[in-house]
Amino acid sequence: MAATDTCNPFTLKTSLIFFSALSFLSYGLGCFFSDYLKGEFRRYQLSAQCQLVGALQCAAALGLIAGFEISWLGQAAAAGLAMMMLVALGVRIKIRDSVGQMLPALGYLALNAYLCVAGF
Repeated sequence: MAATDTCNPFTLKTSLIFFSALSFLSYGLGCFFSDYLKGEFRRYQLSAQCQLVGALQCAAALGLIAGFEISWLGQAAAAGLAMMMLVALGVRIKIRDSVGQMLPALGYLALNAYLCVAGF
């Protein structure tokens, strides 16, 4: 490991963790407050699960941040988010969304799978 790696606490992985956490925190909160997101859950035929999904995403986002102190918790949160995105892809396939509409879920699946495997 280079000397600069040990001196710089803000790495690419740290940036990815914050990016994922902020993304899922905002999306999770949107499940409670955004008419657009509530409409998307109707389109997914999952209206009843909107707030549950939002709460789980907010909890996982906080788990990612907690991973800086408790690494296993961050990895577990990343694994949960990766699984959630895998299910999201399945839902989008079922409702016949376009590939372009599936790309965000695929990207977040890959990102959180990486964070889970790479560790905190």
